[in-house]
Amino acid sequence: MSTAQHPPGASRPGGRTARTRQAVLDAVFAELGEGGYAALTMERIAQRSGVHVATIYRRWRSTEGLVCELMTDVSAGIPLPDTGTLAGDLRALARSIAAFYTQPRYYGLLEAVVSAAARQPEAADVLRQFFDERLRLAGGMVLRAEERGELPAGADPDEVMAALGAPFYYRLLISRKPVDLRLADCAAEAAWAAVRAGVFTHTEDAEDAGDAGAIGAAGGAATADAAVQRADAQAVKAAEAAEAAGAAGGAQAAAQDDAQAAGNAEGGR
Repeated sequence: MSTAQHPPGASRPGGRTARTRQAVLDAVFAELGEGGYAALTMERIAQRSGVHVATIYRRWRSTEGLVCELMTDVSAGIPLPDTGTLAGDLRALARSIAAFYTQPRYYGLLEAVVSAAARQPEAADVLRQFFDERLRLAGGMVLRAEERGELPAGADPDEVMAALGAPFYYRLLISRKPVDLRLADCAAEAAWAAVRAGVFTHTEDAEDAGDAGAIGAAGGAATADAAVQRADAQAVKAAEAAEAAGAAGGAQAAAQDDAQAAGNAEGGR
């Protein structure tokens, strides 16, 4: 008998339990559409679904567990396109995302999941796994584009998909404005232009060039330091030579003065 613990709602049983699960998730979806996440309670879900509240608590433990499972389910309805070009795929996917979030219940679900993730580590893990999986699946569009020769090898699929999705989440969660097709088309065009320009491309050659540049810069700095040291040494030697020459000249002048004084003394006698 397994004692492994599963995250809330992670199992996918069949039969009566599957019908119970679907009834509960449908109730969650309906409640989010009517009152939003702030008004979502286990008791309201139980009343709408016809499932006893104790059963809901036993399986999902909290509203956070429910909304995370619902997000995983409904997002599977966003198709991953294959239009034959990456530009076409990005545009089609962006438009599907826009259509998804123009429905109030889906927008409410997004807010609910983000809010849940901020309060519960398990919900944060579910949200992270959800986005990681969506990025992995959508990243297949970038890999297909490389195989078709549309892009040079090395484009990071996760970064491309993140660039496509970021404008939607900024609009929904930060500026709190609705999304539309214009946003979708702009996001797709920006992501396409960036990936074509190599913004998301990581290659060993580029890294090697960066390393070589750093080595060259270090070598140049060492050469400059050595030149400065040589110049300093030469300056010291020149100063010492000048000092020595000055001392010799002074000694010679003193000897001449002594000789002249001796001559004057001899003439006076």
